[in-house]
Amino acid sequence: MFQNIEEIKLAIHEICEEKNISIESVLESIEAALAAAYRKDFGNKDQNIKVDFDLDTGNIKVFDVKIAVENRDIEKEAEEYQKIKDNLKEDEEMPENIKRFNPKTEILLKEAKKIKKSIKLDDELEIKLETPDDFGRIAAQTAKQVIIQRIREAERTTIFNEFKEREGEVINTTVQRREGLNVIVDLNKTTGTIPPEEQVRNDRYVPGNRLRVLILKAEETTKGPRIIVSRAHPEVVNKIFSLEVPEIANEIVEIKSIARDPGSRTKIAVFSHQENIDPVGSCVGQKGSRVQTIINELGGEKIDIIEWSKDSSTFIKNSLSPAKIINIELNKEEKSAVVKVEVDQMSLAIGRDGQNVKLASKLTNWKIDIEGAENFLDDKEEVKNEKQESEDEETKNQDIKKESKKVEESSKEKKEDKSKKEDTPKKESKKKKETKSKKKKDKE
Repeated sequence: MFQNIEEIKLAIHEICEEKNISIESVLESIEAALAAAYRKDFGNKDQNIKVDFDLDTGNIKVFDVKIAVENRDIEKEAEEYQKIKDNLKEDEEMPENIKRFNPKTEILLKEAKKIKKSIKLDDELEIKLETPDDFGRIAAQTAKQVIIQRIREAERTTIFNEFKEREGEVINTTVQRREGLNVIVDLNKTTGTIPPEEQVRNDRYVPGNRLRVLILKAEETTKGPRIIVSRAHPEVVNKIFSLEVPEIANEIVEIKSIARDPGSRTKIAVFSHQENIDPVGSCVGQKGSRVQTIINELGGEKIDIIEWSKDSSTFIKNSLSPAKIINIELNKEEKSAVVKVEVDQMSLAIGRDGQNVKLASKLTNWKIDIEGAENFLDDKEEVKNEKQESEDEETKNQDIKKESKKVEESSKEKKEDKSKKEDTPKKESKKKKETKSKKKKDKE
């Protein structure tokens, strides 16, 4: 049937070896596609087409496959079925014991015996069909299409499996483009998507910009694998520190916890498994070289590196750095802490919009309250309001002065216009007199 069977055979073997696909699965796909093509161009709706394709010879056999069922009055059965169906209520389903003869997949036993005498009830009957000459050309095209489709499917599966295994890994990428609110980055074999919630406000997502991203998850979709990557996830900080700090990579220093406000500030708690190694110093590096590299990588995001401690009081005290703590009261049952600081340290302890204390709570997994914070924030809000009122008053005064100046300038312009209008007739009269005098002298 196939004139170029050797070419097709070679193509099938190549993709099976290269993409790690079984030959049987490719042949099944080709046979299913050939059956669909035959049914469309040469078959009818009551045929259950099956195709056997011999890869060695290129021969194709087409069958109509049916199951032998007990003899019965098909027309009467169809009438009874329709009556039951018509009497069903809207939400009522057809009872399971009520069945209808299906001419596509079933054949009456008496009819089956005319074709094959030895057939029994529930046996499968394969009725061989003719294969027209035109079907050879259609079959070749179909086989090629199936091979191409399987290559694509294999590539998609390979990409999905690769990135599924690499979930949680940080990799280097390049920004390709924006698609709506999403940022598309190049992952070499495919593209990754940074959704809005995984983006950082400080980042510049300009085509060509290089970024380190976390492979968050790989999803299978109808259009192929979708790789979600992140810049905002706390694990991004963890992985970048592992890449930049050898002591963390060698598991001498351990990052115990991370609290992050993406694009603004991050707190990390570190611990050393060797007494002679300073965990904070290892992360900071000589003259801050290591941490500065990470800050640059994160678009200028501030990083507080604190030493982790088994003692909850010490850990909470360290977590509120750079604020200096006077006293800490712990409630271990509720896992909450009340912290007391000097008035001049209140602003540092709370942080802008409460950021410092929020990150400290997240880092330590303790609920932290700053004693007197509410009064401090109220006073701060009052001062802010007074300042705003003062600025508003000053702005108002400046607006009044500007308006007054405009009025003065307008009045001045009007006076000048009036003066010009009064001077114009005088000048014209003078000019006329001079003209007459000149004419008189010319006559003389």
